Amino acid sequence: MIVEVIGGADEVPEVRVADVDDLARLHLAVGALTDEDVDRALRDAGLGRLTDGDTALLDVAALRAAAGARATADDWPQGFDRMVEQAAEKGWTADDGASLQVHVEPAASA
Repeated sequence: MIVEVIGGADEVPEVRVADVDDLARLHLAVGALTDEDVDRALRDAGLGRLTDGDTALLDVAALRAAAGARATADDWPQGFDRMVEQAAEKGWTADDGASLQVHVEPAASA
């Protein structure tokens, strides 16, 4: 799964969740935006926040809601839960497990 923050209409950053059925990976893909723009866009979308230029925290409940609405696999809810459990086992959670720590990568369109 990929959470993308890219330049949108009128230079307002757009946040979207892509590849929702791929629960084997999760990262934040960022277009040509400042860290401040990315952080503001994530917060405005209710999906999380940028902690620095390399790491973000994504809200588990908000991510489930955004991605789950577009998921096509019948067992997606169970797969999402497994992804969150695995992240917790590896220490990739924050906010008492309410957020997942993810890496920031350049968006393909950047």
